[in-house]
Formats: sequence, C-alpha cells, structure tokens
Amino acid sequence: MAKYGKWIGGGLGWALGGPIGGILGFVFGAMFDGMQSGEFELGKGNVSGMNAGPRTQKGDFAASLIILSATVMKADGKVLKSELDFVKNFFIKQFGSDIAQQSMLVLREVLKQQIRQEEVAGQIKQYMDYSARLQLLHFLFGISRADGHVHSEEVNTIENISRYLGISNPDFNSIRAMFYKDVNSAYRILEASPDASDEELKKAYRKMAVKYHPDKVSHLGSDVQKAANEKFQELNAAWEQVKKERGIV
Repeated sequence: MAKYGKWIGGGLGWALGGPIGGILGFVFGAMFDGMQSGEFELGKGNVSGMNAGPRTQKGDFAASLIILSATVMKADGKVLKSELDFVKNFFIKQFGSDIAQQSMLVLREVLKQQIRQEEVAGQIKQYMDYSARLQLLHFLFGISRADGHVHSEEVNTIENISRYLGISNPDFNSIRAMFYKDVNSAYRILEASPDASDEELKKAYRKMAVKYHPDKVSHLGSDVQKAANEKFQELNAAWEQVKKERGIV
C-alpha cells in the first residue's frame, strides 16, 4: 500500500482539492482503511486549498484521466471489457505495468461513484493548461471507440466534457475526426475548409502543428508526451492526405 500511496499521493497537487479530491478521497477510503496510518497520505499540507499551485503534474493528469474515463465508460449504461482493456493497455504503454495495475484499482472504484462531470471538468479547466486538456480529449475518444463501434451516448458525453473543459468547437471536431473518418476528416483535423486555398491549408497545418506538438505536454512526463505524439501523427497523416489529393508540394 505504501507503494500505491507514493504513486498517487506523490504526484497529485491541485487534483486533491475540489470535486476531484472528493471523489478520490471516497475511493481511497473504500479501498482501504488507515489513510492516516502513514501508509497513504493525500499529499502534504492543506489539500482542500489546492496549495500546489496551477502547474499540472503527472499525478493530476492521471487522476483527471481516470475520472473522466469512468464518466465516458458509463455513458451508454454499461462498462465493456474492451473499454477496461483499452484503459489498462494505455496505462501499461504509457506508465508501466505497476501504475497500470494501481490505476485500474482506482478506476473500478470510481466507476461506482456518481460523477458530476461539469464540476470535475470545471476544476480541470481551472488548473490544467489547454494542451493537456486536448490530450485528455484525445484519450476519451479512444475509449469510446475501444470496441470498434461508435456509441452516440459516449460521443455526446465527450462533447459535454469538452465544452466544460473549455475546448473550442474546431478543436473538438478536429480530434473527433481523428477517430471517426469520412471524406472531409482530413480537413476537419486541420481545422480548415475543403474550399480553402493551398496557401490557407499550409497556414492551417503550421498552426495545428504548433498546437498539437508533443512538447506542449512535456511537463507531464515522457509517457504523456509519447501519447501526444499519436495525435501529432494523425495531424501529419491528414496533411499528407490533403497534399496528395491536391498535388501540393
């Protein structure tokens, strides 16, 4: 348990206050007694005051990811093994097997809770930078497509979360287009119109390349940065597709 507490307690800053802190506190209480025994500590100092400052840390991102994942997974009234496997595999790939195992224990308890997505997302919006919020959104779309099908309830939930997170409509549609393809997906990923000129498309790509660059989330650690690279690769693939269709050099 000490190892578990070190992971979740050591990285969490602002996430331990507000509605997220309330959810995690309830979950940890349900998972084991003795939160004051020295085996587990909810960080240092006054957690309700969010005294860690506005800088998002690795633990803050992971906590936000777990809670929002639970919200999306419950949206259609059932939690599928494919969704749980997707989350587990993501954490294994990005954080390692030990943290993945710990994260799944937390997720299973969070799934039992009633989550007020507007309050949780509002806290995330207040303390997490925009690039990290975009990465959260990208991950949530991955969950919604984990079983290979489009679930309208889950997509609607993600759209609501996106709005509460303060994500712009063009950015929401851009990330959505990375997962749900149609003839104009490449243009939506670039946040551009099919009627745009070649020069306008070049400018759109350069703007998106800056916005989606993995270095934007480097402060969250190399694991999250690697995940962000997948989103960046989708952007580059869309640009290559448009260039090929139009003969842009």
